[in-house]
Amino acid sequence: MEEFRQIMETFAASGWELIAVPAQAWLEGRSDPAALTAALQQADKECGSCGCRLDPLYKRALALIAEGKAAL
Repeated sequence: MEEFRQIMETFAASGWELIAVPAQAWLEGRSDPAALTAALQQADKECGSCGCRLDPLYKRALALIAEGKAAL
């Protein structure tokens, strides 16, 4: 859970609205699980292989959700 929180904090601070808004909502306890998952999938599709520091975090966050290790 702490790992997921750290990833969400990174996304919220990224400035990229696609992931920053749903990540901030999750941090504030008002997350829409479907919207967060969709945003992460879209971010991975659009940016998941560009070489930035966020690339592996999309995949890791999605894996933590799939494993049930993220409280959505």
